[in-house]
Amino acid sequence: MSQPKDKNPAQQTFLHEDLIDQLNPKNPLLQLARKIDWSIFENEFGGLYSRLGKPNKHIRLMVGLSMLKHLENLSDEVLVQRWVQNPYYQAFCGETEFQWQLPCDPTSLTNFRKRIGVAGHEKILGVSILLHADKVAQEDEVCIDTTVQEKNITFPTDAKQYRKIHGKLLKLARREGITLDRTFEKEVKQLKQHTRFATHPKNRKKARKAVKRLKTISGRLMRAVTRQMDAEQQEQYAEQLALFRRLLEQKRSDKNKLYSLHEPHVYCMSKGKAHQRYEFGTKASIATTRDSSVIVGALAFDQNQYDAHTLPAVLAQIKRVADKTPIVGIADRGYRGKSKVNNTRIVTPKPARKNAAQEAIKLARKRFRRRAGIEPVIGHLKSDHRLKRNFLKGFDGDQINLIMAAAAFNLRKWMREFIFWLLQLFTPTKWMMNRPLLLLNELA
Repeated sequence: MSQPKDKNPAQQTFLHEDLIDQLNPKNPLLQLARKIDWSIFENEFGGLYSRLGKPNKHIRLMVGLSMLKHLENLSDEVLVQRWVQNPYYQAFCGETEFQWQLPCDPTSLTNFRKRIGVAGHEKILGVSILLHADKVAQEDEVCIDTTVQEKNITFPTDAKQYRKIHGKLLKLARREGITLDRTFEKEVKQLKQHTRFATHPKNRKKARKAVKRLKTISGRLMRAVTRQMDAEQQEQYAEQLALFRRLLEQKRSDKNKLYSLHEPHVYCMSKGKAHQRYEFGTKASIATTRDSSVIVGALAFDQNQYDAHTLPAVLAQIKRVADKTPIVGIADRGYRGKSKVNNTRIVTPKPARKNAAQEAIKLARKRFRRRAGIEPVIGHLKSDHRLKRNFLKGFDGDQINLIMAAAAFNLRKWMREFIFWLLQLFTPTKWMMNRPLLLLNELA
């Protein structure tokens, strides 16, 4: 794809007014579009396109759609449909005339995410931080916490995994023309019924036998398929067969277990929640400024690390994205063991010394009370900006989804502040409402 041509904002049509002139200029989305410096993306992503081939979609259109996706908590398919219906979405993406066609195919958003990668999405996060540059520059302390970004996978059980191996092996055999003496399809269907309600006391014995038999069937079928493959086929399906073998050989007490065939990087985390004992996904670290709660860091980890061991990577990302090294990092007790990382001091709650000054105790209390403000920020990321369940493929999808959720939070925060400013500007105060009475009293 070649680099798209820049639009000429001065060129207008004589048939009707521009789209921007027909909309409410006080709309927060339009004000946000005016505030963002779109030339940053043009300069940053322009080098990713060649000079040959059909011109691609405009960079502002694709970046605007990526922002709207997480701002409005929409899927790719729903987003392109809403874009046609909503003129404010179109104006936000740089359109000067109302469009009647879809902006792009939903798969184009996937290709754009792959094209710019994680580094490109960090650039979008950096632009969202620039909207709050004054507040970020005034604060030298950040609050850091971790959460779980769940992956869009089913709750893993041995019976489910063995049935998936059986189904995938049958598809592979039929695709490659491999004949099998027995497919076990009817028996697997019956064993599936035996594994239902496995925790009931009357069903436990039958369910255990069914799971054991499903494992045996999957192993026999994999050996039968592998024997009839030639060298080229074995090389083609080597990665897939290795996952099947790893899943069949793993035991209950093993570490780094495989929980999903199509998302093998997913790991299990126990957070001590009463309603949800285990969560399957990746660990995500969030860093916000202490007082203004602007997100300046969002990083996913491919391994379940101890919270304190994630600090060097998180602080490096803050330096890379926000161009600033915090002086103090405020964390909870899960980060115990680290008191300083490079030039950043890490403080965690602990009992005060007997000879500690009262001012120092008050400052510590204020810090940790402000640290608790990161918890509702994480809640908003999950409920409003698609962090609750990640639908993007692979570990790169985990990082991109987390970064764009953080960028959308910063953008939404700026829009809320703009609405609040409008209310303060146009809402009559008590003094203004009483001014006519004061004038009458003066005239009398």
